[in-house]
Amino acid sequence: MKRAISLAPWFFTLIWSSGFAVSKFAFPSGDPLYFLAIRLILAALILFSITLATHAPIKLSRQDLLSSLAIGICLHGLYLAGVWYAIHQGAPAGLSSVITSLQPVLVSIFAVSLLNETLSRKQTVGLVLGFIGVILVVLPKLSQSSGFTATSLGLLILALLGSTAATLLQKKIGHSIPLLIGTTYQFAISGVALLLISIIIGKTHLHFTPSGAFAMFWAVVVTSIMAILLLLWLLNNGSAAKVSSLFYLVPPLAVVQTFILFGEKVNAQEIIGIAMTALGVALVLRD
Repeated sequence: MKRAISLAPWFFTLIWSSGFAVSKFAFPSGDPLYFLAIRLILAALILFSITLATHAPIKLSRQDLLSSLAIGICLHGLYLAGVWYAIHQGAPAGLSSVITSLQPVLVSIFAVSLLNETLSRKQTVGLVLGFIGVILVVLPKLSQSSGFTATSLGLLILALLGSTAATLLQKKIGHSIPLLIGTTYQFAISGVALLLISIIIGKTHLHFTPSGAFAMFWAVVVTSIMAILLLLWLLNNGSAAKVSSLFYLVPPLAVVQTFILFGEKVNAQEIIGIAMTALGVALVLRD
């Protein structure tokens, strides 16, 4: 059991980072927002079934329901939609993870004023290193004739702000929400919202290829359901802190995965930037 507890945070980080790579498998099958909508709705149905099967609470107070909806829109709507659409526009999946990995850094900054938390000297150094690292990664890409344009950068910043807002909301108003049913509502409202947007803009193409079917399975079962259940297990076993401390490994893992699967290459400057970002986030989280 002790070995399982020690390995679980690493497994969680590995499957979480795989979400960036698996998104690229989905795009030949259909429009990204529509694909995401179907993914979230399927995940909501499966998670609701698990909630019923485990006899977990299924009722939420009006306040917890509204909190779940707000958190869901920010996390699964803005964050996922921003990342997937940016990658669909041509942004490298591995390097996209570097930008969104600054979420703990932004949370620490905003928590000073919103949650009355304080920043240590070590955390301040981490903030500076993290931002410098992202600049080293992003600027060369913006000067190249690739999909990493100002538009895709804007989408990734929107995703970063969405995940940051979701985390702050969770800390501020979401602590009393039962995890399983709360996440079910988050999946459902985000899926319905993205489905409506897809219908309104006329982007509802979905034609499954073998890689697309794999992407849907992985996105629903692994990065949605398994990740949530593993997080619940970690919380019950007191290992949640290890998950946070390993968060800074997401960008390097995502870069390695996309290099192996899609040949996305990084140069020396970008490697330095990724390392600085990882170190910066590690300093913020480990203080």
